[in-house]
Amino acid sequence: MPTNQPGLNDLPGTTNRPGPFLPPATQPVRGLVWALHLALPLLGLWLLLANPSHSVNGVGVGLDVEWHHNPSHFWLILTVAGVNVVLGWLISQAAARRGDARLLLVSLVFLSSAGFFLLHGLATPMIFLDEGTKGFDLAQPVGLTIASIFAFISALPLGERAAGTVLRAQGVLRGGLALILLGFGVASLVPGLTPLSDELPPGGMSLGPYSLIGVALYAVSTVMMFRLHRKRPAAVLISLITAYALLAEAMIAGMSHHNWHLSWWEWHLLLLFAFLFVAYSAYIQFRREGSSGGLFDAVALSATARRIQAQYEQALEEVVAHVRQGRPLAASRLAGRFKLSEGQAAVLDRAAGALANERELSERLAALAELGRQARVGLSEDDLVSVSLERVRETFGDVRLSLVRDGALQGVTDDEHAELDRGEVVTRDGDALHPLTVKNRLAGVLAIPSGPMPEMAATLANQMSIALENARIYHEVDTLFRQYMSPDVAQSLLADPDQAALGGSLAEVTTLFADLRGFTTFSEKVEPGQIVEMLNRYHTAAVPCILRHGGTIVQFVGDALLALFNAPTRQPDHAARAVRAALEMQEAAARVSAEVAGAEVEWPRFRVGVNTGPALVGNIGSPEFRGFNAMGDAVNVAARLQALAEPGTVVIGQATRDLIGPAELVSLGDLSLKGKEQTVHAYRLERLR
Repeated sequence: MPTNQPGLNDLPGTTNRPGPFLPPATQPVRGLVWALHLALPLLGLWLLLANPSHSVNGVGVGLDVEWHHNPSHFWLILTVAGVNVVLGWLISQAAARRGDARLLLVSLVFLSSAGFFLLHGLATPMIFLDEGTKGFDLAQPVGLTIASIFAFISALPLGERAAGTVLRAQGVLRGGLALILLGFGVASLVPGLTPLSDELPPGGMSLGPYSLIGVALYAVSTVMMFRLHRKRPAAVLISLITAYALLAEAMIAGMSHHNWHLSWWEWHLLLLFAFLFVAYSAYIQFRREGSSGGLFDAVALSATARRIQAQYEQALEEVVAHVRQGRPLAASRLAGRFKLSEGQAAVLDRAAGALANERELSERLAALAELGRQARVGLSEDDLVSVSLERVRETFGDVRLSLVRDGALQGVTDDEHAELDRGEVVTRDGDALHPLTVKNRLAGVLAIPSGPMPEMAATLANQMSIALENARIYHEVDTLFRQYMSPDVAQSLLADPDQAALGGSLAEVTTLFADLRGFTTFSEKVEPGQIVEMLNRYHTAAVPCILRHGGTIVQFVGDALLALFNAPTRQPDHAARAVRAALEMQEAAARVSAEVAGAEVEWPRFRVGVNTGPALVGNIGSPEFRGFNAMGDAVNVAARLQALAEPGTVVIGQATRDLIGPAELVSLGDLSLKGKEQTVHAYRLERLR
């Protein structure tokens, strides 16, 4: 029975729904609303730039008014940069913990943008410097451009080799970013190293066309991250996609470079919303899960996600194993490894308990199914008990079985025996004693350790009773059948009783006819009891020779014996089997004759005829009485060859000779057989080579 294992969408930080309690039909609507929200800042920027601020008769008009307040700018930048540094650090820790290249690159997006944004704030005029510098103007576009490169690479479907290259270069990437920040900071904050800030004319761009490269990289990154979100829906991915889009808009807004005007303040606010959106998403997820262990796992590469899934599955298997061993609070042992909260550990304990019960139920059902299968394969009673107990002990514990022998049941008291005989379950020493019955009579007792699933124990006892009864019935029927027909025919009828229907099918068979030459004379001279003794001794010696080579004995008629090869069981080498059986029969009969040599009346000896050809094989007779037999010219020829054979010899037809390979033969020439218009070439078989 399959169990519900954690899937890719069951990882911390992921969800298999587009949003809380929203049906899939609302996804296009939510996407449209999301796109409109992202379009609003660009619409506002266009309105501001289309209506610049200017003075008319000493009164300022237009929308892009100027608000120059240095302390507000400084503290806003400091706050936003601080939030961004914390985010970058958290994602960097997740990257180190998971060994994931994408998380590493995303952390560099936040750290680079936060670092340059902080330098922009530190260069605010009248805070640490008397006047603004070019570093004040260029920090934001330079930082966002560098961040766009990391963003683009992070959105790529990195393969194992590329991801490994990124991870090996993480020291170089972090160190290089730190050196760039340090150099830019020195150039921006040390007076006299860079020119003073100079506002560009309307429409100018601080980095010229290079800013458009950053915008394009953010746009492509947003699209690729959205495709990842379609495959692996997660709230943190939506926040990251939104952040990338807002960073692109911030670069667009920064192109105007109208310092201290509302259009200039807008890109500050866009950066604020971009970083706060991711921070808020991470906070909500932290509140929901109670742990920071898997906050950013949904952003990781597919290979990392599969590795995390495998770790969680392994952890769950460990918890299930602890639960099945009866250890309490098994999940708490893993809380430190996976940074689980107490609530998550408790939930995992409950889930593991449910899964452990399901596993136990599944394994017990499988054991019952196996017990039912064993009851159908015709095992002896002892083998059935041995195999069945070995299988059920794997899931039901130390199960013991005792059978009634000579009317007595070992290991139970008289009172317990009486209760079991009434079909009642007896409880003793932590075991439940279930009665086993055959034909509604007590046949044994099954001791099953008491557990949480008593109904399964009762089902096991019932199944064992059925298996035991089937084994005994099968043994009785099989024994009875085998005494009156060939084993192959008996097995075929036991497996499929429909094969007893009247009729048959055409098949190539090798027929073996044998009778005792001199039987009539012997019968005239001895008593009937001696005739029966003679026949039984000969047949006792001959029958095993036929069965050993896979022959099917069709009938005994007086002193004659008819056997078929290649029916009902198919045998590619049926001709060779038949002649080997015939030769062994003669050897066995010779030993019997030697044992009775010197008897008052000489015993007759076997003569055997073997022939191969097509015959109609099946059940012949009437609805009330029928027998398995073969009819056809090939069978008649075998009977005629046997009649021509000398005592102690084997005569075979040409068709058989063609199939047996090298052999020592004596040709008897073309023989005219009774009832046959055409002659038959025959051979006396001496031995096979």
